[in-house]
Amino acid sequence: MKKYDKKKMEKRSEMFKALGHPTRLWIVEQLKDGAEHCVCEFVKAVGVEFATVSRHLSILKAAGIIEDDKRGKEVWYRLACPCIVSMIDCLEARN
Repeated sequence: MKKYDKKKMEKRSEMFKALGHPTRLWIVEQLKDGAEHCVCEFVKAVGVEFATVSRHLSILKAAGIIEDDKRGKEVWYRLACPCIVSMIDCLEARN
């Protein structure tokens, strides 16, 4: 048995917490094909306020799940942790 690494487990826990909201999980699913999307696309698709989508994106970014690229006034997001795709696909196969 390996020694308990509290910092490592806290980081992993934060990633799972970030995925624990339906909208954030949906955002990750939109990014799983490798495409980049801007905030405006998510706002339009989800039908909520810009600030709400931005908050969800901020949580995912802080957890290390996504990363962003600022291009002028737009911010584009992509998946930073591609192994999550395998987990999502596994969950999809079980349902």
